[in-house]
Amino acid sequence: MDQQPNNIPSEKPKVDVITKLIGSGFLTGYIPVAPGTAGSALGLACLFIPGFRDIYVLAPCTIVLFWIGGLAAEKMEKVYGQDPGIVTVDEIVGMWLSMWFVPFSYVNIILAFVIFRVLDILKPYPAAIFDKRTGGWNIMLDDVVAALYTNAIIQIVLRVKLF
Repeated sequence: MDQQPNNIPSEKPKVDVITKLIGSGFLTGYIPVAPGTAGSALGLACLFIPGFRDIYVLAPCTIVLFWIGGLAAEKMEKVYGQDPGIVTVDEIVGMWLSMWFVPFSYVNIILAFVIFRVLDILKPYPAAIFDKRTGGWNIMLDDVVAALYTNAIIQIVLRVKLF
């Protein structure tokens, strides 16, 4: 009788379709060039859905997607490695959070998109700490940090009335 030792899994874990759909940012993670930008663009596109920008809709959607996205990212990381490029749900959450309490205008959404992408790439403190750690919550949190900085910058710009 040929048996595997208890500490060696018999086969590689698999990711179900729903987890892939959510974790990949509704398939934006499969785009071969700049999947993170594609995920952010999808997050931005959602803001054009009538009523979605209302904070009473946007905030709960952001929180729910953060929660299920963290669970999906955790599962996907176990199969695809640390913070895999295929996971882009964090960019959607980041884009939504970047727009909390920001008046909707083309200038504001373009500003939010550009600032968020730059900060997501640069990983300012403490985003870099989360980026170096494993786990679905860390995948999500580095983008949350970039989004909070983005939102703060936009709020300051709006108060100074540069645009």
